[in-house]
Amino acid sequence: MKNKPEKNLGSGDCRTATTPAWLSQSEDGAFYVLVHAQPGAKKDRVSGEFNSRLKIALAAPPVDGKANAALQKFLSKRLGVAKSAVTLASGETMRDKRLRITGVTAEQLIGLLSGEP
Repeated sequence: MKNKPEKNLGSGDCRTATTPAWLSQSEDGAFYVLVHAQPGAKKDRVSGEFNSRLKIALAAPPVDGKANAALQKFLSKRLGVAKSAVTLASGETMRDKRLRITGVTAEQLIGLLSGEP
């Protein structure tokens, strides 16, 4: 089975040789983070990378949007931005998600999401 390329990831103008595959930037300056969510974990945490996506374990169950809300809350708290700065762009009912994040720099995103603090 062939992997389909991700659509509308943004222009990628923030990418350098050290930029992770899970991060891209749109023309309006917002960042897109590709996430592989693992709902039902013991605690919320960044747990590495999986298939060129940032793997995030979430304690919330994958029911009625609870895991999506927990993901938004976890990332906004971790990045120090308002919850409204973290929005789900795609993947509402899937483990693989694409999140739009504003109010931070690429360096902050990489530093704050590349492992447990």
